[in-house]
Amino acid sequence: MKYYIIAGEASGDLHASRLIQALRQKDPDANVRAWGGDLMEKEGAVIVKHYRELAFMGFIEVIANLPTILGNMRYCKRDLVQFNPDIVIFVDYPGFNIPIAKFAKQKEYKTAYYISPQVWAWKENRVNTLRKVIDKMLVILPFEKEFYKKWDFEVAYVGHPLIEIIDAFKSTSHPAETKASLGISTDKKIIALLPGSRKQEIEKKLPIMLKASLDFPEQEFVVAQAPGIGDELIRQYTKAYNNVHVLKGDTYGLLSIADAALVTSGTATLETALFGVPQVVCYKGSPISYAIAKRIIKVAYISLVNLIMNRSVVTELIQDELNPINIKRELSKILMDDSTKQQHASDYQALHTLLSAGGKASEKAASIIYSMA
Repeated sequence: MKYYIIAGEASGDLHASRLIQALRQKDPDANVRAWGGDLMEKEGAVIVKHYRELAFMGFIEVIANLPTILGNMRYCKRDLVQFNPDIVIFVDYPGFNIPIAKFAKQKEYKTAYYISPQVWAWKENRVNTLRKVIDKMLVILPFEKEFYKKWDFEVAYVGHPLIEIIDAFKSTSHPAETKASLGISTDKKIIALLPGSRKQEIEKKLPIMLKASLDFPEQEFVVAQAPGIGDELIRQYTKAYNNVHVLKGDTYGLLSIADAALVTSGTATLETALFGVPQVVCYKGSPISYAIAKRIIKVAYISLVNLIMNRSVVTELIQDELNPINIKRELSKILMDDSTKQQHASDYQALHTLLSAGGKASEKAASIIYSMA
């Protein structure tokens, strides 16, 4: 059968690649055409456009790139009709995917949404649209099933795909080998810097994260360079720092050996928690985008860890609070206060238990989608 999948970010590429892998176990002849990235391509998908051409963050940034976004939408619609799939699968990325879902439904294609848009955070009335254009919504956060229930939209909770991915990685990783490959002496504590997978995120947050390294000269800071990010972008910021390494395309390897982390808000906060690494969550956007976001986003936290646990598990430094002084204070707690480290470990274990309840997400999602197709 023919599957058309749209994922517009690095995290979507990861989850969609696992979904493709699970689909092929049920449908060995699956013909997959997709918007995504390298991981999806490795699983045999034909990539129409890479997510690095699609990732725009912030209200002002989206407006500035609107002609490009609208052009991509027109191209996607033409390509979708030409491919004529048995089912269209949307992976998060709502600003692009919801309009394409409307089009797909008009053309009478079957539609599935794997990893719900965060409609519970803002523009909740988008549920009315999703209910009309999506045949099956597959959610990965425990509270989302109850959220959709109040809108009379029956969805399937399939568990969180990161559980199976990270547990599998941890079972085969060798921290000593990873440290050796980085040229890091075993007695140094490692601080992972995860500045994001978008150019705008990196430009806003990485310089601030790097300044914090000046306060910890005895630690080794390692920047996780996302696969879609060019070397020159990262190097222009890191070249002035002596105790900073760069690790390209191996964020999980880095998290497996890290003692602490500074993490851009998003999926990476959850990944860091599932590796058991104490973290400080970092967010900084353009002043206008942040002002708009404050007015319309209704959630109490910006990190998935705190949202899922419904309490403050990890410290969030947002906008002006994200500065070297505050980072120094929070990192010092993590590195030197045993009670802080123990509390992180306890909270992370509770998080893992909660997210494991749904089962193997990729397999459950593939079963539902295959049955639909």
